[in-house]
Amino acid sequence: MTSPSEELLPSTRRALLHRTATAQVEGRTPSLVAAVQRQGQPVWSGARSCVEGHAPDTDTQFRIGSITKTFTAVLVLRLRDEGLIHLDDQLEKHLPGTGVGSATVFQLLGHSAGLGAETPAPWWERTPGTKRPELADVLGEQPHMHQAGHRHHYSNPGYTLLGSLIEAVRGASWEEVLRREILEPLGMHRTTVRPEAPHAGGWAVHPWADVMLPEPAEDLGLMAPAGQLWSTAADLLRFSAFLAEGDERVLRAASVREMREPAAPSESGDWYGNYGLGLQVIRQDERTLVGHTGSLPGFLAALWFSVEDDVAAVVLTNTTAGLLAGVVAADLVQIVAEAEPRIPEPWRPLPEAEADAELVALTGPWYWGTHAFALRLVAERGLELQPLRTSGRGAAFRAEPDGTWTGLSGYYAGETLRIVRAEDGTVDHLDLGSFVFTREPYDAGAAVPGGVDEGGWRGLGS
Repeated sequence: MTSPSEELLPSTRRALLHRTATAQVEGRTPSLVAAVQRQGQPVWSGARSCVEGHAPDTDTQFRIGSITKTFTAVLVLRLRDEGLIHLDDQLEKHLPGTGVGSATVFQLLGHSAGLGAETPAPWWERTPGTKRPELADVLGEQPHMHQAGHRHHYSNPGYTLLGSLIEAVRGASWEEVLRREILEPLGMHRTTVRPEAPHAGGWAVHPWADVMLPEPAEDLGLMAPAGQLWSTAADLLRFSAFLAEGDERVLRAASVREMREPAAPSESGDWYGNYGLGLQVIRQDERTLVGHTGSLPGFLAALWFSVEDDVAAVVLTNTTAGLLAGVVAADLVQIVAEAEPRIPEPWRPLPEAEADAELVALTGPWYWGTHAFALRLVAERGLELQPLRTSGRGAAFRAEPDGTWTGLSGYYAGETLRIVRAEDGTVDHLDLGSFVFTREPYDAGAAVPGGVDEGGWRGLGS
């Protein structure tokens, strides 16, 4: 049996190197570093550079731009989990006087607060943060572009507000809270607010000539929570492992899963992806990828991971444009996932304590009207209800202390499944959000709404 952390096959490594090298050439980027993780363990890294004999490695810092937003979102979710804020709270409750205080924390996290995408001029990414010393300078005179809560509209100022919210509730700077609550617990010692050697310099490459121009690396001031951070491929792989599984020292697994759920409708016609709470969610060739991309003048970055495949990839480059870092990182995930599919864990019976005879007796076929379903008992006394035809609504259910189950996804998310018993104590039917499931199609002996015709089932009369 192979170990999950065992090195990739030579053919897979060759394919990863080829994709990375091709990206550096076609993207005309001065340097590029990429790394891949499988089942929580780094399994490959590669780098390319325009300087012969010199290339960055997974400990070289690059600026990661908007991947910073995911860190900020984690800090906000920590406040919620501690009961210090609620996601439905209006900003005004914790950060008064902004002029956009009716926006909720949830809307700001998912970019649905209706705020503008950028600050007023000058271009905030290429000018010192000292030019915008107050939140009013970040928001401008007309901060609202859309009605709050009605659509996704990416907003950098929105994450500045979240950074200021963190500072107001914690009574400490965003930088200090970030270091104390995320970077130190996860061992991300090479992720910093300002660059620390070794780090790459940012470059702009001329679109029509093979010449370069250095880009300024400004301290973004109030805009820092939207895009300030510098990090390494190694550190971002640590962060991706946390985002996939959670870590009780930072954020519980349930809250990390919540970050991955779409938070607002996509724009019309955009079925490529969505946005959760500080995380982008995209589809590529029937595979769901979660993470974030980032850009600042002189730098492009991407972090994607597939929960199903348990594969993550990071791509960092030092060019302003020309290379689609997000596409390259997604391709690296796909190469590993398809060349070396995840080996499933061995099947094991449920623990004896969970093999409840009464629950086992509930399993098997059930019928909603004439629609056939199968009910299965899974770990932790959970249930799964799946249609036995190609169509129909299925769902997994979490056991609750009161003897009911709560739907976890799809149509039945949040709905209650309960056992309804007859007077003699036997199971009459299952009630799922008022839908009645019986052991036989329209079981005449069960409490089917509307009753069952006394004549019973019949063939075609003469």
